[in-house]
Amino acid sequence: MLKLLKKLGKVALTSSLILAPSTQVAFAQESSGEFEGEQVNVGVVGDNGAEVWGYVADKALEQEGIEIDVTLLTDYNQPNEALANGSLDLNAFQHVAFLENWNEANDEDLVNLGFTLVTPMGLYSDKITSVEEIVDGDSIAVPNDPTNGGRALLALEIAGLIEVDDAVGVLPTIDDITENPLNLEIIELDAAQIPQSLPDVAAAIINTGHAEDAGLSVTEDAIFVDTDTPEELSDTYRNIIAARSEDAESPLLLKIVELYQTADVAEVIIESSNGGSIPAWEGYEPAESTDGSEESTEESSEESTEEDTE
Repeated sequence: MLKLLKKLGKVALTSSLILAPSTQVAFAQESSGEFEGEQVNVGVVGDNGAEVWGYVADKALEQEGIEIDVTLLTDYNQPNEALANGSLDLNAFQHVAFLENWNEANDEDLVNLGFTLVTPMGLYSDKITSVEEIVDGDSIAVPNDPTNGGRALLALEIAGLIEVDDAVGVLPTIDDITENPLNLEIIELDAAQIPQSLPDVAAAIINTGHAEDAGLSVTEDAIFVDTDTPEELSDTYRNIIAARSEDAESPLLLKIVELYQTADVAEVIIESSNGGSIPAWEGYEPAESTDGSEESTEESSEESTEEDTE
């Protein structure tokens, strides 16, 4: 199979983010004036997303005169609820599969304006150092929401620990496990609480944002990462910038997408995540620098910001 690839009032956590020195930049280009004085509220989850969008906010103000207020939210329900009720203009925290599932469950029609990045989903443990050390009867924690839970099970499949029914696609549940040779106990928990569960389980699948907030590095601490095999990772797990459907063709919001999907933002994504997150919009290509190391570049062609419904 092709494996893994609620009404809020005024949101009160809008912050003017102070960027780390490594991501501060002076933009030489002056405001074009077309969007001078416009304001856009963007909701994110996790410190890494806040850092990247803080950079984008500085860039938008300097280059286009757009004021972006970045709102840091604490769970995966708030950003879409706030977007749907008009508290936010955009959010950037979820992948395609999560958006599609949320729209269906909430009878909404939020849309994808453009891709941002792919965040790895890692398997972490404070007891073992490799997948091979998982033994019969061990317990493994996974997120309890349908999309991240489904991806977690597919990650465990890629890791060789279980098999799931191919027919269910990218949203398997525990009931879809067809083979479990080690009789693993799969424990479903709220994604934000999983890092605190590590002492109680053999291992846990943790979303990268929550892992980073808990002081875990996907590149240094994870014993398995699903993006290590990108050919098995569905495009439905690429993260996106989401908007209300009536704003799908808003020149202002599409400008924000354009400002995001650039080589300099790609560098901030990689640096702020210590290489854990991968820029994932059309036209982005990592390139070899003259000294042989990878650096981010993108094709000179204009990026597409059309809605993607994968």
